[in-house]
Amino acid sequence: MKILHIDEKDYRIPNGLNDFQLHMYLHLIKWKWEHITVQPGYYKDLPYDAILPDAYVQQGIMPHIYEPVRKHLNTHRNVNPFRIHPHFYHVVSSQAANINLFLPALNLPHVNVIMGSIKDDFRSLAVDHLHNGYCLEYWGGNFNKSCVETGLLGDKSKSAGTDADIAIAYRNHQNELCLWLIEHKLTEEEFTSCGGYKSKGRTDKQKHDCSLKFRQILENKSACYYHDKCGYKYWDITEQNKDVFLNHSERVECPFQGGMNQLWRNLLLALALEQDNSNEFVHVTFSVVKHPLNTYYLDKSISDFQKLTGHNPRFSVFTSEELIKSAEKIQDSQTSAWAKWYREMYML
Repeated sequence: MKILHIDEKDYRIPNGLNDFQLHMYLHLIKWKWEHITVQPGYYKDLPYDAILPDAYVQQGIMPHIYEPVRKHLNTHRNVNPFRIHPHFYHVVSSQAANINLFLPALNLPHVNVIMGSIKDDFRSLAVDHLHNGYCLEYWGGNFNKSCVETGLLGDKSKSAGTDADIAIAYRNHQNELCLWLIEHKLTEEEFTSCGGYKSKGRTDKQKHDCSLKFRQILENKSACYYHDKCGYKYWDITEQNKDVFLNHSERVECPFQGGMNQLWRNLLLALALEQDNSNEFVHVTFSVVKHPLNTYYLDKSISDFQKLTGHNPRFSVFTSEELIKSAEKIQDSQTSAWAKWYREMYML
């Protein structure tokens, strides 16, 4: 923790923030002071101004969630008791920002217009699927009771696993039922990298060799620690869909050690869901939505992944500002109020 003294005020913030993160932290701390409280929260016994005081956590009060959708969030959590992230009660929480971006839009009368401007094949929200057409922290088994506990990728547990920040069920222009998986990034500098590559359990680096190429790992999937020791199905699903990873030969070693790992796993989840006979979804796609000013390592990983997959249409990227601009075109009071609130809170 460090203290920045700006305009006669002290800001208690984490060390090591990049320029964008610092700018967003300072902005959101000011927002918290103005709209919630000037009292800090604590992490490892140190005060941080971006964290809400513990009283909010203990009582489950979420003043950083857009007020009109708190009831929708509570109802959703009753039917889908997803895990609240450890840092949810930060005003810089990406999980909270994801809720503030999508739950208002998905509960507006003009949801189809807003979402259709982002996703060309989006005709109508499928409110008869998932929970009113959406599911937070979706891993495939939230509402599908036939799904095994470890999920289609075999990596699901109480504390970990691959999931989408939000899944949206919709019907396309051919009236086919589709699923849209979305990963949201606010201030994160990079996507989640490979835990197997960094694992302390990966002691035999000759056997679990991350320097092997994509093709070599497919020929010997036990070279991947996650496949061999954890039983995760990443490479099994990759093998079944290897044509998706069109340009793998351009990579000199495993492409999924760094930030592309999370993109890979989420796309694998989309592929597995589409090919799972217990699901009704005809098409499943995956998108990343990010803050337009967050251009650090995220953009490079996205670009590398697009090259790897040959710009496959199953994967796409958009920004939170694009969604807000789409909403602003509606020009009704309910939509405008949310768009204005979101812009002010998240510095758009």
